[in-house]
Parts: sequence; C-alpha cells; structure tokens
Amino acid sequence: MGQYQPTQLNRYSSDAIARHYRFRPWLVWGRTIKIIWFFAGFFLGLKWDEWFNQVEENRQRRAIQLRQMLTSLGPTFIKVGQALSTRPDLIRKDFLQELIKLQDQLPPFDSAIAYHLIETQLECAIASVFSELSPTPVAAASLGQVYRGRLITGEEVAVKVQRPNLRPTLTLDLYLMRWAADWLSPWLPLNLGHDLTLIVDEFGTKLFEEIDYLNEARNAEKFANNFRNHHQVKVPAIYWRYTTNRVITLEWIEGFKLTDTKRIREAGLDQEEIIQICVTSGLQQLLEHGFFHADPHPGNLFAMPDGRVAYIDFGMMDQLDEHTKETLVDSVVHLTNKEYLELAEDFVKLGFLTPDIDIRPIIPALEKVLGDAIGKNVGDFNFKTITDEFSELMYEYPFRVPAKFALIIRSLITQEGIALSLNTNFKIVEVAYPYIARRLLNGESPQLRRRLLNILFKNDKFQWQRLENLISIARSDRSFDVLPTAQLGFQFLLSDEGKFLRQQLVLALTEDDRLHTEEVQSLWNLVKDDLQPNRLLTAAIGLFTELSRESVAAILPKASFLSVFVGNGDSSKN
Repeated sequence: MGQYQPTQLNRYSSDAIARHYRFRPWLVWGRTIKIIWFFAGFFLGLKWDEWFNQVEENRQRRAIQLRQMLTSLGPTFIKVGQALSTRPDLIRKDFLQELIKLQDQLPPFDSAIAYHLIETQLECAIASVFSELSPTPVAAASLGQVYRGRLITGEEVAVKVQRPNLRPTLTLDLYLMRWAADWLSPWLPLNLGHDLTLIVDEFGTKLFEEIDYLNEARNAEKFANNFRNHHQVKVPAIYWRYTTNRVITLEWIEGFKLTDTKRIREAGLDQEEIIQICVTSGLQQLLEHGFFHADPHPGNLFAMPDGRVAYIDFGMMDQLDEHTKETLVDSVVHLTNKEYLELAEDFVKLGFLTPDIDIRPIIPALEKVLGDAIGKNVGDFNFKTITDEFSELMYEYPFRVPAKFALIIRSLITQEGIALSLNTNFKIVEVAYPYIARRLLNGESPQLRRRLLNILFKNDKFQWQRLENLISIARSDRSFDVLPTAQLGFQFLLSDEGKFLRQQLVLALTEDDRLHTEEVQSLWNLVKDDLQPNRLLTAAIGLFTELSRESVAAILPKASFLSVFVGNGDSSKN
C-alpha cells in the first residue's frame, strides 16, 4: 500500500486519515494540547458559573466565549461552528444564537503565496493567462481568498485560490474530532438520536467536497443548467482551462450584496422583486430540481444592476431524492392546513422521527409549538421562530435533524434573513405557499398529481375546502393564472390517468345523499372573474383538438357531471 499524504487525499476517508496519524503522535499531541487548552478554559468557565450560581448571569458571556474560541482554533472549527448553528437538536438555544453570528472570514494569506499557487496549479506564468490580476484579494474566507482579474482574451474573472496547507490542517482536526466522538458524547448535552461519529463523517465529507474546486465547478454548471430557462437567475460561467482542484476561475459578477439595501435602492432595483426571485428560486431548488445551494449567505447572493439575482460559490451543495421532495410538499400543505397527525407522519418519512416511535404523544406538542408559531394567519409563519421553538421541543421528544435537513434549515433561515433585511415585514409563506399551491394545481408531473389527489381526499372523501384553499392561496401569487391550470386539470380528468379522479368526483358530488352544487358554486365564484367567456372558448377548442374523437366519445358519458361547473346559482338548491 502506498504511503498516504494528507495533501493527496481528495475525498474524505476516516480510515485513510486514521492510518496516517496513528504513526505521527507528535502532530496529534501538539494539536490536541492546543485544543484541550481552549476547551478546558471554556468548560471550566461553565463549571465556575455552576459553583457560584452565576449560570443565568453569564449565559451570554459563555456563548460569546464559545464563538470566539472556535474562531481562534481556525478553519475547521469555524466550519464546525457554522454547521452547529443549523442544529437545534444539538446545541442549546443561547449558544445557537451566538454561533449564527460566526463570520466565515479570516485575515488573508500572503498574495505572493497565492500567486505561486496559481502558477503551480495552472502550470504557466500568470502573465500568460491574465492581463490583469489584483495585487491583493478582494475577499478572504476560512478556506480560500478571491482575486479580481482579466484574461488575456478580455473576459473579466474572479480567481479563487485555496489556503496553503489546508488539507493537512483539516485532516488532523477531523481525525481528532472523530477520535473524541467515541468517548465525549456521553458528557455532552446533546440529543443526537444517532452516532456522533456519523455527524463527524458527514461534516468531513461535505468539507472535502467544499475544498475540491473541480467539484465546485461541476456543481455550478449543474445549477446553471437547472436554471437555464429562468432568466432572472444568473450563474457565473466556469473557465475550465484555468480551473483545478485548488484554483477556480469563473466569470466576474458585478452586483450588490443582498444586505446592501442602500446601494440596491440607489440602483433603482425593486426589493420586492428581488425577494420574489430569491424565495422562488430557493423553492425550485428544493422542490423541482432537488439540487440546492446549501450556503446562500449574503456574500454568495448578489443583486445585479439589471434586476437579476446571481448565485456564486457552489462548494456546499446537496441533492434530494424524489420521495423527499414529494414529502416536503406534503408537509408544507399539512402544516398550513394544521393537520398535525399527518405532519407527524411526514416527520417519520423525512427521518426527523424513527419509524418505531409512538407519534400520538407528540401530536399535541406539535400542535402547540407549530400552532403558536403560525398563528391565526399562515402569513405569520417564520422559519427562525420554528427553529427556536423546535430547539426546545427536541429535548423533550426524540426528534433529530437528518443530515440533509441540517443544510436545508441553514439555507431556509439564511434566505429568510436576507429577505427580512430587504423588507422587515417579509413573510416567507406569502411567497412560498402560493408557489407550492400553484405547482400542485398545475400538476406538471405524475408525482405532483398524486400528491394533489392525496391532499384533496381524506378518508376517501373529497375535501372541497382544501381545493378552495389551494386555489385561493395560489391566486395570491401574481404569476398564477387560473385558466391554464384549469386546462391542465381537465386534460388530466379526460385522460386514462384521471379515471380514478373522475369516479371520485362523481361520488363527491353525490355523497351524503345530496348534490354538492353549493361547493361547486363556491369554487366557481372564486375563479369566474379569471375565466372570461372568450378565454374559455379558446381554451376549450385547444383542449378538445388535442383529444382524439374516440377518446372524447369514451369519456363524455363518464364526464357528464362536469356540467355542474358552469351551472348558475339556482342549481345549488336541492
């Protein structure tokens, strides 16, 4: 077996790291003593507070001390602090609030070292590639720093260079963390629900993905492809010829940080439109593409002078499978409909609760916590409030945050915070739920159509009120048009796939031994202003020309009930 070197490890491997440091005790003990010194001082402070009854008095002081300690210990521990700031199941509330303040910034390293690394990685002189390159970095972070330049071909670019000796530092810290995880977990005030070493491995895997700039470049191109038809989202182009695993060259983005409200206003940009783009594109990542930007902090999102929103830095990304996307849609609908039993079942499917857990005692707690957070109006919903409430709930019930959802929570809370900086009255559900309702009603995929059916039927009974709620909420989305959605709905009804729904609607219209024309009339009153006769006629012609004569003839006898949709108010009498 060849001799492993930390600088040669491109993927996280706990076994390979352990083999290397097992025979280098001087490195392990040197770093261990430094870490122990910092943590011993911190925990001694906690004990001191207990001995002298100063816990409440010094809560904020200890939280600040924790943040400063992680910052002093370097890049790995800064990343640990950032990761923990999204884990209300691991960290108590006051620590959580302070860790959220951690800034991913460090003093820049020497530009001479950065220039040498660029030339070494690109295997050519800087002057042969760049006609300009800033003498100092324009931004510095925990893992790398960015220079502004211009290629000899004229394109303006950003060049990100990785910090020197980063992999040896990270691998040593990860080795020590994993070793400590085996015996420290019983002493830590954590509600894990699973092995602490798995959290270390999860963190190590993501960290190694983030420092592989070739991986970041591939992520950027995949993200750009997902948004190729979304003209309001910009993704910088990658210059592959000048990109390696430690240097990445990409298109320079000119714009304003989304928290720089003064410059955004001065540029004449519509802040509400920027919020709409950010939230909608974030939901598209989670619920349509399943490939999402897991670190959308203000330094990674820019408002461009032409009104577009630009995403940069694709080191931290994650993928959701189809089942998870569908269940997320379900959970949002169940939450807004205040159906807490179904929501608890969604938590089991998503991994927040294990399948062997009796969810009945949890339902009242969910109702209390989420009911208070949502309030009487769904627009009052706030992700930060929910996270704070759950940080309390997770100590009483066996909740845990699955790995992927730690990143999702971080992403959602960060985006909500950015939106709030642009509009202090922003409510994320005012944008999010209309988007979800519109997607459900459009039913552009078989999976979404099945989800809609599951929502509209409960105990084999059609839920008229839910359909009315969905349409009402979807109409609050300015981009939602009832007619195309109605077209899609009728096409589905008249298809082979819609056979079950046709049968169920006939039953729904006649259940309880009465004709339910009142409910149909209520729906008609909700949408009739959007369904003008001339538009209806054009849509009807378009719909039936797409169907063969045989399929229409086969369906019409079964679809005779559709006449009630255009009945007048008198038809509701029974």
